[in-house]
Amino acid sequence: MTALDLYASPETLPASDAARIGKLLGLNDNEALDDVALAERVSQGLKPAAAAALGQVIGMPRVVGQIIPEATLRRARTSRKPLSREMSERLYEVGRVVDAVGRAYRGDSAAVVRFLNRPHQLLNGRTPLAMAQSSSAGAEAVINLVRRADAGFAV
Repeated sequence: MTALDLYASPETLPASDAARIGKLLGLNDNEALDDVALAERVSQGLKPAAAAALGQVIGMPRVVGQIIPEATLRRARTSRKPLSREMSERLYEVGRVVDAVGRAYRGDSAAVVRFLNRPHQLLNGRTPLAMAQSSSAGAEAVINLVRRADAGFAV
């Protein structure tokens, strides 16, 4: 069972964006994760396990090498230190996009991965995943695209 499986039953999903994104990043704390707590975790650096958790959802080759360099992830694991703030923010931004797409496709893993990796004309031919990886503004562009599609506008 992947974190996307939870999206198949919206009534079982955490209500807050932070809690859902936290689940995608493997932050399975006993306490409820709110916006402030998630922001603090990201700014302090996520554990390397967050990359593995997101990799289980969208595929490790899409995380290691594309979001986080393999050597960087290996160093963090070996030293048992958190990822840098920059790498943590990259994971967070892609997590935001996966959350939005997961909700739109109701947890259909194949549809989510297909959408993330197919070039889209409203993203100037870039894939949503590449756009999300490029910057926080790129992630926001993909999230806005998904919101427009949910509202019945062009996708």
